[in-house]
Amino acid sequence: MNRRMSSRSVSLTSTFLLLAAGGAAACDNDDDYQDAGFYCANEQGVVVDDDECDDDDNRSSGLGFIPFIWYSSLYRPGYPVGTVLPAGGNKFAYNDRAARQSFGLPATGKISNGTIKTSVIGKGGTARGSSKSSGG
Repeated sequence: MNRRMSSRSVSLTSTFLLLAAGGAAACDNDDDYQDAGFYCANEQGVVVDDDECDDDDNRSSGLGFIPFIWYSSLYRPGYPVGTVLPAGGNKFAYNDRAARQSFGLPATGKISNGTIKTSVIGKGGTARGSSKSSGG
């Protein structure tokens, strides 16, 4: 009887370890869906006032450039105007409604600098592919 109990214990322990390893592997796949920070910045990735990315005003930027909305899982809240965003970000035109919506942002209007959206990197395929660019 003792022999059966120890075999059953070994079998259950092995099964548990296999399930735990499978769960850890499944967690690795979640890296495709990361949080992202969004900023209004110029083409070089320098943060500008977020009012420049407000397309509700139907105006062009008075600063002599077209603003972009930059995003990355590396961006955190708090970068002030004039900061160069960390390398590795992507961008899309501030008035690209489809790109905004693919990330769960409002289709129009102001997006505050430092906005964090949960689990969007990996979901916004059309926005990432349509105007992908390296930041920095």
